[in-house]
This record gives sequence, C-alpha cells and structure tokens, in this order.
Amino acid sequence: MALRAARTLLRASAPRIATGAARGLAPAPLWRAQPAMAAVAGTRSYISVVKYTRDDVVEKLDAYRAEVFSTNWADYLNLVYNGPFWECEFEKLTGIVQPYLHEPEVGQKWAEVQELMDVLYQCEDVRDHLNELAELCTRASGFMGTGWAAEEKVDNMDAHAALCAEAYEAILVKHPKFKPKIEQTIGHGLAVLRQKHKFKWGTMHRYFF
Repeated sequence: MALRAARTLLRASAPRIATGAARGLAPAPLWRAQPAMAAVAGTRSYISVVKYTRDDVVEKLDAYRAEVFSTNWADYLNLVYNGPFWECEFEKLTGIVQPYLHEPEVGQKWAEVQELMDVLYQCEDVRDHLNELAELCTRASGFMGTGWAAEEKVDNMDAHAALCAEAYEAILVKHPKFKPKIEQTIGHGLAVLRQKHKFKWGTMHRYFF
C-alpha cells in the first residue's frame, strides 16, 4: 500500500515539474537554506586565560632570578643570545604576578627581580662603553702595538674613564646587594681599560694598580 501511494504522489507532481522546466524556470528545491546562527545571535569573542597559582608564580620568580643572576654578565655574547628570551620571560612574569602583588613575600620577590634587571642593563651599558674604549686604544697603538697603520686616538679618554668610574661608584652605592655582579662587569672592565690607558679610580688597588 505504501509503494502504491508513493507512485501516485510522483505521478501527480510530475506534470508540474515538467511545466516549470518548459517555462525555463528551475524546479523549486526540496529544502531551504537556514540563516547562519552567527548572523542571528551576533558574534562572540573567544578568550582563553592561563591561570597560575601562587606557588607557580613564586617558583617562576625564583627560577628566573637564579638564572639571570648566575649568568656571566661580562660575557657580552651570552647576553646577546639570552637577552631576548629573558625580556620575553620578564614580560610574561609581569602579567602573571599581578594577582599576588599584594602579598608581602611575592611583592618582595618581584621587586628583587625588577632591581636585578635594572642593574643588569646599567652594568651592560657601562661595560659595553668600556669595551669600545679599550678597542679604540688597541687600534690607536697600530698593528701588534708597533704603531703601523694606527688609527686616531681618543682625545678625551681621561673624561670617559672618569665618567665610567663615577658610574661604577654610583651603582655600587645604589645597589650594594649586587656588588659581585657589578665587579664582574664594570670593575673588570675598568681594570682592562687601565691596562691600555693610565687613570685612577677608587678600588684600583684590588687589581694591583
């Protein structure tokens, strides 16, 4: 019975489909596209937030400080390679530490990390200038110190050396907890420059000058 009813329905609809085709009109589709849900409900942004617990933040702060502090700051190539990664991690720490800054322990650790990076940048700048001055002194002495193919000397070398020594003393006074790192960078840089140009500074006796 069901098969006979289906045949009857097809016969009844066949003339109308043929008539529409004869008129050049496309047959009506058996289904109709529904409007997109986004157009009806509107757009909705997707936000994903990675949450860190207090212990995770403290662990990351300790690990970051230990890594940066234990690195040889006098090795400029090491700083060139690792500096961008430290800056990226520091920016990440700046965000995840915010919910816990009101706690004294976390706030103190974060302040130490900030001071650590400030001292690193200051020492790096002064040491780079000392390295450039030492390089200019070497070039001014000529090939192998013989005077052949010598370049021009720096006329105000005494002023440069005095300014570097003043920066060294000022950083030591402002950041006494980082004295080993300051000596590792600026102190040794002054000693290297002292071998190429004669000048005086407060702690030159530590290097037997």
